Amino acid sequence: MADEPEHDGMKVDTARAQQLAENISSVAARVQAAAGGRSIRLIAVSKLKPATDILALHSPPTASPPGFGHIHFGENYQQELLEKSRLLPDSIRWHFIGQLQTNKCRPLAEQIPNLWCVESVDTAKKADQLDKGRANLLLSAGSGQTTANTKLRVFVQVNTSGEESKSGCEPSRAADLSKYISEKCPHLQLQGLMTIGAIARSKASSEDNPNEDFVTLRQIRDRVAEVLRVNKETLELSMGMSEDFEGAIRQGSTEVRVGSTIFGERLPKKDAKITEDAKGLSK
Repeated sequence: MADEPEHDGMKVDTARAQQLAENISSVAARVQAAAGGRSIRLIAVSKLKPATDILALHSPPTASPPGFGHIHFGENYQQELLEKSRLLPDSIRWHFIGQLQTNKCRPLAEQIPNLWCVESVDTAKKADQLDKGRANLLLSAGSGQTTANTKLRVFVQVNTSGEESKSGCEPSRAADLSKYISEKCPHLQLQGLMTIGAIARSKASSEDNPNEDFVTLRQIRDRVAEVLRVNKETLELSMGMSEDFEGAIRQGSTEVRVGSTIFGERLPKKDAKITEDAKGLSK
């Protein structure tokens, strides 16, 4: 039997690791089938799941060479992400995909060196604070020089469904916000646009009748590309979750965010623990 993966005293149950490996392999196969040869980034959304689950996928016991596994993980809560980033290997590429609070943007960008992307930027104020946070991180690391490799990637989140419960800027403001980030935020890199499609629309959709939220985001991306005078293919589309990622890929998504299909159902936030001896996460 392979040794259980371990990092800073955390050990992964081998049976759990095997189940997670099977789950993510199944999702990856479905992504590949829907992609038709295109390269799609799969974000494993690990919110409210223990750090050992992430370690199991990132450093699986069957990996060769050791330590090679899944890289991209998504989190929704800033404090949970901060705690996990301190516990887990810095080779993980973290994505913050939850609702952003303006006053928490700067610490988010300056306290997590391997924060690879923030996917929920919907105002210029939030972009400004993320930009300042990344600048502070570079200064504290002894380098104030910004290159393409040191910029923090961001997606502009667009509320394509018009649902009040969802975050995101209005579709009509996406181009202006994208331009602002590109021109006024030197420590940020505009990666593309993100949306959370209405699940009811996804359930009613088919290959011949796609979710209109995904079609709308693709059209907005094309308009943004015209405003920025860039090739539209340089702007990614992050859309599609566990319930609808295949339909999103068929509509041009270059990144999908899948959680429960990989990790299983989540505990309530008050009962979720990052480590075995930790208290439940606060509300």
